[in-house]
Amino acid sequence: MAGSTKAYWLPEEPAGLLPRLPGALPLWLLGDSWGSSLLYPRMGLAAFSISDVSQKTTATSAKPLELCPDTPPNLVGSLLVEFETKRNLEDVRNQVGPLLQQGGRFKPSNCIARQKVAFIIPFRNRSEHLNHWLYYLHPILIRQQLDYGVYVINQEGDGVFNRAKLMNIGFVEALHEYDYECFAFADVDLVPIDDRNLYRCSDHPRHLSVAIDKFNYILSSPTAFGGVSLLSKEQFLKVNGFSNTFWGWGGEDDDLYNRIVLRGMSISRPDSQIAKYKMIKHQRDVHNEVNPKNAVKLQETKNYIDTDGLNSLNYTTNEIQRDVMYTFMTVDVQAPAG
Repeated sequence: MAGSTKAYWLPEEPAGLLPRLPGALPLWLLGDSWGSSLLYPRMGLAAFSISDVSQKTTATSAKPLELCPDTPPNLVGSLLVEFETKRNLEDVRNQVGPLLQQGGRFKPSNCIARQKVAFIIPFRNRSEHLNHWLYYLHPILIRQQLDYGVYVINQEGDGVFNRAKLMNIGFVEALHEYDYECFAFADVDLVPIDDRNLYRCSDHPRHLSVAIDKFNYILSSPTAFGGVSLLSKEQFLKVNGFSNTFWGWGGEDDDLYNRIVLRGMSISRPDSQIAKYKMIKHQRDVHNEVNPKNAVKLQETKNYIDTDGLNSLNYTTNEIQRDVMYTFMTVDVQAPAG
C-alpha cells in the first residue's frame, strides 16, 4: 500500500480498551458507544485503516475494483447520540477531516460505491446543529461506503425562509459539480441513531426519518415525507422538484408527497426499528413561522406541479465556500420581508 497511514485518536478515548493498531481509525468513527457490545465483536479493527476507507491513499495493485458489498461490512448498528457536548467546527474538522476531500466529499478506495449521493441541507443560523450533524453523519456515511458530497444551502438575509426552494437549489448546484444519482434532502436537526439505515435511493422515493424521538419513535402520519427523504435524480425530475412557493413553515413536504402520487409513484420506508432519529431541541426560527396559506396551497398541487418547481427556479448564488467538511453555498432566494 503506497502512501502514509496516520492514526487519529480522541483525547477522551478510554485507556486500555484495545491496543492502538497502526493505521487504525479513531473509535469515534465506529460510534460513540464505548461500552456497547455492538462495537467490538463484529468490527475487525485491524481492517479499519485510513488507507482502507479513504480515497487519499493509492493502491499499488492494478486489480480492478469490485462493487462494494450490498450490506456494508463495518456497520455498528445502534449508536449513542447526544447533543449536550459543545462541538465547534474546528474540532469536528480535526476529527473527521483527514478522511475527506474538499467540499465534504468521500468515496471508498477499496471498492466502487453502489451509489453517488448528494446530501442537501437547507440552512440558516444553525451552526451549532450543523456541527453535530457533521460529527455524527460523516462517520456513518463512510461506514456505509457511499460516494457522497455534503451541500449546505444557506439562505441569505432575514426574509421569510423557504426550505423547499433551498432543496431545489441544492439539487441543481450539486449536479453542476458531479454526476450524482441520489439526493438526500436532510434537515440539519435530525441525526440517525442506527447506521443500518442506509442512505441509498431505491425504486421508490424513500422516507428515512420514520421514527423520531420527538414523536416517541412513532411515524407521525402515513403520508409523512419530511425530515430526511431520498429521491433519485430521475424521480426528482419526474415530480419537477419541490414547489418554490412555500414560504414559511409547513406544507412543502406534503406537497412533495402529493407530487409523487400524482406522477404514479409511491414511497418506501425502512423498518422503524432501524430508521430512528434524534432531533436537536430548538425554538422555531425567526421568520420561519407557520404560514396558513401553505395549507390552502396543498389542495392545489395538481394545478401547478408542471409550472412551479425546478423549471421555474430562480435564485442568485452569492458565495461558495468549499471546506473539507462541506460545500457551503449562500444564496439569495428573493424572499419577501420577514
